[in-house]
Amino acid sequence: MKILITGTAGFIGYHLAKKLLQRRDTVMGIDNINDYYDVELKYTRLAESGISRKAEQWHSRQQSTKYPNYSFIRMNLEDREELNQLFEKEKFDVVCNLAAQAGVRYSIENPHAYINSNIVGFMNILEACRNSNIKHLVYASSSSVYGNSDKMPLSVNDVVDNPISLYAATKKSNELMAHTYSHLFNIQTTGLRFFTVYGPWGRPDMAPILFANSILKGNPIKVFNNGILERDFTYIDDIIEGITRVIDNPPKQSDLVARVSEEGTACPDKSETDAAQSSPPRGDKRGAPYSIYNIGNGNPVKLMDFIETIEDAIGKKAEKQMLPMQPGDVHKTFADVSELKDEFNYSPNTTLKEGIEAFINWYKSYYC
Repeated sequence: MKILITGTAGFIGYHLAKKLLQRRDTVMGIDNINDYYDVELKYTRLAESGISRKAEQWHSRQQSTKYPNYSFIRMNLEDREELNQLFEKEKFDVVCNLAAQAGVRYSIENPHAYINSNIVGFMNILEACRNSNIKHLVYASSSSVYGNSDKMPLSVNDVVDNPISLYAATKKSNELMAHTYSHLFNIQTTGLRFFTVYGPWGRPDMAPILFANSILKGNPIKVFNNGILERDFTYIDDIIEGITRVIDNPPKQSDLVARVSEEGTACPDKSETDAAQSSPPRGDKRGAPYSIYNIGNGNPVKLMDFIETIEDAIGKKAEKQMLPMQPGDVHKTFADVSELKDEFNYSPNTTLKEGIEAFINWYKSYYC
């Protein structure tokens, strides 16, 4: 397959590109390499995939020296004309949109960045997919869409109408926009609500690197809500395995809707309609080829246990600075991943100890 991955200088995008290249897909990556966090980490990720520092040149295609089937272009999703030209020229089979302005707390400080990247940029992706007959659009949503729900585990069937950060609101908007395009234009779309992802090459604004950096330097770590938080920490390899299985299995329009469309039947038999809605294929109950999945570990970890696992891997105790809850944060995330397990045999199997040890080994090799 020929696959476009947006955000390949990012954490998940880097790992996904590597996985798909290893199985010999043709991959093109795009990223704007913004300075939300250390750009040197982004360039180093690209270098690990054979993309030279020339990647900093805008709109210039760079060929990987490591993978003959990988190329990269620095580009903004907001640049509609450039994006449309790329789609028209390359004829992608699948698009995996991982590019977004990330971070819950930063959305309070710089809201316009989220609208530009996550709303305008995603709109441009949808339009490009529509105009280029893309077979499948897979895109990153987030567990943040659930807000501060007390119902656990969090299910894709839950109502998600109460986001508590602008970042979460943009991700919910992406889901609604994708559904509209699936319904109107029969574009096969799959949204993945990521839970807390960690591992080698992770983002330096996330807890694992912040904690490891402070512990090794003897600085106090910031522990919000006095440590009374739980997260569904998921190791990057398990996330990538789930994404690749989703990429290979797009949702399909229901047989009933397809037949109505072909035959021009305005009023299908009510029994057929009821049957289709009671046991629909992947997609919404009206048959649009649209799916949403939680992708996480399905096993929440207490923040203090997570910190202790990092301490054990480093061999040093942390000095803890207890702080109140931060605006936009949630108390607990716990993913119900039953749909992903049932339909794709998704089975995250990296233990927290194994994942943290692999992460700390990478951290020491890169930062120390």
